[in-house]
Amino acid sequence: MGAAYHRILLKVSGEALMGDRPFGFDPETIDSIARQIKAAKASGLEIAVVVGAGNIFRGSDASKELGMDRATADYAGMLGTILNSLVLQDALEHLGVPVRTQSAITVQAVAEPYIRRRAIRHLEKGRVVIFAAGTGNPFMTTDTAAALRAIEIDADVLLMSKNRVDGVYDSDPRKNPNARKFDFLTYMDAINRRLEVMDSTALSLCMENDLPIVVFDIAAPDGILRAARGDAIGTLVSSRERAAARDAGDAAQTLPTATGPSDRSDEV
Repeated sequence: MGAAYHRILLKVSGEALMGDRPFGFDPETIDSIARQIKAAKASGLEIAVVVGAGNIFRGSDASKELGMDRATADYAGMLGTILNSLVLQDALEHLGVPVRTQSAITVQAVAEPYIRRRAIRHLEKGRVVIFAAGTGNPFMTTDTAAALRAIEIDADVLLMSKNRVDGVYDSDPRKNPNARKFDFLTYMDAINRRLEVMDSTALSLCMENDLPIVVFDIAAPDGILRAARGDAIGTLVSSRERAAARDAGDAAQTLPTATGPSDRSDEV
């Protein structure tokens, strides 16, 4: 089956980079994620990525535990996302995947500044684009950054990857063996039930802009590609109308087929 979506934004949590480790990076896990992204890109997808920093530093936690000023702690967290972005960038480049990292805060020695039109051009040229440093503003999560960047680049879907959780449940499945998984939720269902899809600001942005969300386990075999194809994986969060159109295979709702990058790959 061909891709249900053409341009995707993948949110990778910092915890996903840890694998089974308590902190930092797991090389095998990072290589697996990079290989999944490469395989998805080879199918014709345009791929942007937002990476969290929970494996290194959480501004909200540091503010409480260390007594740091919240804004300062959040800026430190942004630096953590830059570090994670460079790690993922390097893993992709080792696999021969063209990639650009853009940062919402200025670190010109290691990343481009975030420029929307340039990011879209990179995607059109077949490059993976990694968005670092969240939105560049304190008090905003990387979930919100993922929703915002997805809307800005006209992504067709936001893929929310989770670490060993295969969708949205009514309670934590790692603690409650009787937790019930949802195959589909409307935006309002997720907001009213206070389910752990993403933070409410990010979820509201997606709802206001009719951006579908797929929550899935990034450790699942070919999880990124399967989610982008519209396979029955994880949990779909969207409007009922969009979900019904997808289930019915309504041709009017089918998004354009992906096209390959231009031959002028040297163009910025």
